[in-house]
Amino acid sequence: MNSVRARLLSTLAGQLGNPHGVLGKGVAFVLNRSNRAAITGAVAAACLAPGGAAADVGFGGGAGLPLLLDRVGAGGVVYGVEISPDMLARARASHRGDLDAGRLRLLEGSLTALPLPDDSLDAAITVNTVYFVPDLAAACAELARVVRPGGRLVIGIGDPGAMAKLPFTSYGFTLRPVPDVIAALEQAGCAVEHRRLAGTPIPHHLLVATPR
Repeated sequence: MNSVRARLLSTLAGQLGNPHGVLGKGVAFVLNRSNRAAITGAVAAACLAPGGAAADVGFGGGAGLPLLLDRVGAGGVVYGVEISPDMLARARASHRGDLDAGRLRLLEGSLTALPLPDDSLDAAITVNTVYFVPDLAAACAELARVVRPGGRLVIGIGDPGAMAKLPFTSYGFTLRPVPDVIAALEQAGCAVEHRRLAGTPIPHHLLVATPR
């Protein structure tokens, strides 16, 4: 029984990091529902103006894409960067009009290899993704690379203590103390503001970083 439970939890953890296949469709729905408050908070913290350029890195089920599109308006552009081909296909099917208009651009990539030029964004958000990155410093440096000086990079993470109590996070998650993530952002050349987000199923932290 324990081995069956371990396999189920390991499968779930793997899907959360890279949703795919039939199970991935259900995971996408769950991600959108459970992460919506944190994503909404991250989008608000990004302080985007109409006409801006923004990215949701590791957008998963895609809940952040329409929120960013609303913020940048008709004259702006949103980049959705995702490691999962299935989630990219899902987003393409949901946003054909925005893609045809050039307002949304969907790209395959990861936190440590973003397919974007230096200083190309006014803001970037990534929510509940850094658990799956072995090299946190490289991820923060890459995110800071693509956001212009004075722009905003917002990382949303679940409280490590609360996340550790979930049964699946011992399978492939790296739950780092919040100060470690802040230190990695500062090492990447950012000034960091730490905010706590209320009203989420799991307590969340928003790290609002400004590249210098």
